Amino acid sequence: MYPKIRTGRQIWLMRTAIAIAVCLVLFIGFVYAYDRPGGIADWRYSRASGISGTIKIPLGNTPEEAVRKFRVDARTHIIYREPVAGGFLLFNKLNEQKEGNNLGLEFVRKTLLGWKWVYGGNYSYSAAADQNEALNFMSIPKYKGINGPFPIIYGQLANSAVAGVKVTVGGEAAGEYNAKIISEGVQQRIWYALLPAAADKPYKIEALNGEGKVVASKTFDDPTDFGSIMMATK
Repeated sequence: MYPKIRTGRQIWLMRTAIAIAVCLVLFIGFVYAYDRPGGIADWRYSRASGISGTIKIPLGNTPEEAVRKFRVDARTHIIYREPVAGGFLLFNKLNEQKEGNNLGLEFVRKTLLGWKWVYGGNYSYSAAADQNEALNFMSIPKYKGINGPFPIIYGQLANSAVAGVKVTVGGEAAGEYNAKIISEGVQQRIWYALLPAAADKPYKIEALNGEGKVVASKTFDDPTDFGSIMMATK
């Protein structure tokens, strides 16, 4: 019985199948090496954060679980999730407060291994009861080695007269950017503005009333600034 002779097309198909299988194995291996706790993504985060070792960021089955596993803080209560490119923004409060001058923001992304915390921050401060606050805010810059929808400025609206928020930045991406306001599903309205990676100082936040008039504003240079902005006096 003569051995079976393979045609050129059969040989080509076999080589193609082998090449695809090898690429698939390499891809799966890279994904695991990149996103596993203590992997390449965590090494990049550690370097960007100035950590000498490599922090191990756990994976979660949901965005909320990913945040809880990383923060390990029972006081944190997630109040809202907002879909963005690549994952979710999770807004949270301390001590399950529905109002008050504190707010946290976390970005989590979807990986083939599960949900993974990427970066975030929170602010808390004391405000005098007699002050007429328009809104509060925190600015989170973009750091090299950390991927996500950064820089971002976010906060809460404290005055019912505020109907909109506008953020102006300098640098190569100089211009005005309208913030998105979240009012449904939250006790206190939330706002946030996604800025271009090239955004730079000076930064300016303006609160607008229903007629588009500026009723409060603040200009700052620190890309990690946070605090309270008062209503303009007449």
